[in-house]
Amino acid sequence: MTNLGTASVAALRQYVRAAESIGADTSELFTKAGLDPAILDSDEGRINGDQFQQFILLLCELTNNPILGLETGDFVQPGSYSVLGYITMSCVTLGEAVARIAPFEKLVGDMGTTSLAMDNESIKLVWNCNYNHPIVRPQVIDNVFASWVNYARWLADNTSASPTNVRLKRQSPGADLEQAYQERWKCPVQFGADEDSITLKKELLETRLRQPDPMLRKTLEAHALTQLASLDTDTDLTSQVKHSIQKQLMHGITRQDMVAEDLGITSRTLQRKLSQEGVSYQKLLDEVRQKMAEDYLLNSDLSIPDIALRLGYSETTSFHRKFKAVAGKTPGEFRAPTT
Repeated sequence: MTNLGTASVAALRQYVRAAESIGADTSELFTKAGLDPAILDSDEGRINGDQFQQFILLLCELTNNPILGLETGDFVQPGSYSVLGYITMSCVTLGEAVARIAPFEKLVGDMGTTSLAMDNESIKLVWNCNYNHPIVRPQVIDNVFASWVNYARWLADNTSASPTNVRLKRQSPGADLEQAYQERWKCPVQFGADEDSITLKKELLETRLRQPDPMLRKTLEAHALTQLASLDTDTDLTSQVKHSIQKQLMHGITRQDMVAEDLGITSRTLQRKLSQEGVSYQKLLDEVRQKMAEDYLLNSDLSIPDIALRLGYSETTSFHRKFKAVAGKTPGEFRAPTT
């Protein structure tokens, strides 16, 4: 079987709630998937990704429902996203919450990865699903997008908030069932597309959330970074280094020797191991700084000099030069693009 990593129990619970709502015998599903139902009692437990895919496959076969994934999205809760759910709850705006998805989605599971693309009017979230079973894959993608839409509406306390459009690689489930997507998402849905993506208007991302708490968010993110580090293996050194750099930059500092100490190795050993993987500490630092800079510029009111200081730059001009070399725009132009 292909190694599909792990998934959080929180993600499994969403499917279990959906199954129980239609009276499905979940105990039989657990047995056939090789899972112990007692795992549901664990707040931070994780299950094998192959077993999770098998559980979803069994549920698909049991229900024979071609839009199962779409309907399971109705059962999303903050806890469905593990600690990421509580991080997003403490964000100030919906855009700030969306920006938390990519850095922390591994806590929910290894089902897929999110990338963001922006233009002057909108932001597009592209999701690349790792699950490969032809029956399971489209249902997981439907579930992820349906859950995102429902959860964003709950966060923003706006049941009518909708994407601009949704594009799905999966083929249409049929004209009659397409209506279910339109009713839930209230936007055009394209089937048979070349990507799985959701597009949102930037003005929607400015929506203020109901329970902003920046201090709590900072505490939760520190906890999340620790959890992420514990999920990484010895062969995923670059991810560990990036997480350590991000954690330090939250305090405005970062040094290679401090990162090495955080990972329990010497600075020389860190340098040697990174060299063996074909990367350098400076390259990883630049990547993390750029990502955090874009986040601060889009989702905070911090001044550009303050952002430079937080990212460990001794001079704002150095930040300007480095940012423009990567993004092709100055920080100011990136924050307020011309229409």
